[in-house]
Amino acid sequence: MGGKDRLAMISETLADGLARYGIGQKIRSLRKGKRLGLVQLGEHTGLSPGLLSKIERGQLFPTLPTLLRIALVFGVGLEHFFRAEEEQPMLAVVRKAERLRLPDQAGAKLPSYFFESLNFRATDRKLDAFLADFPAGGNASAPHAHAGAEFLYVITGGVELQIGGQAIGLEEGDAVYFDAAREHCYAAKANADGSAIALVVVHGASEA
Repeated sequence: MGGKDRLAMISETLADGLARYGIGQKIRSLRKGKRLGLVQLGEHTGLSPGLLSKIERGQLFPTLPTLLRIALVFGVGLEHFFRAEEEQPMLAVVRKAERLRLPDQAGAKLPSYFFESLNFRATDRKLDAFLADFPAGGNASAPHAHAGAEFLYVITGGVELQIGGQAIGLEEGDAVYFDAAREHCYAAKANADGSAIALVVVHGASEA
């Protein structure tokens, strides 16, 4: 058998092996889930809509660098595309010692709050969960808005939510759910030491 025939055989073998993962269908599902068109995905990845269409239809298999560019847009790892459908559902444990404490604004002398991601190990997240620590004397965070919804539960202290020109005071044990497309910001309420800790859950922010 000639070299060309051997290459063709290897190519067919690889194609059969890759086809069972349904990479194209998974990319299409992610794109539809984020309500992105092929043109929009192309703008985010630098890939042409025509190429993306062929990949989604299984006519082409992406190289790993190409697949990585697509994965970064959707916040998933490469393993997302090579996970068999019959595998176990996502389960990601984040230990307290593994979390990173970051300020809401890099370089700020006194940030509005410090946050720690509680689910950063999940590669195909449907939501983002944070522990927010509001230091005493901090100013309100910068007003912001994004797609989806947001949920906040006050663990200790008090937090003031400013949304749509309205100020809502929340005490320990209080919770609030709201449309995050409305401009909003947070600040610690005055209490014994001026600090507060809250759980914040964000859904749909990556679609903004």
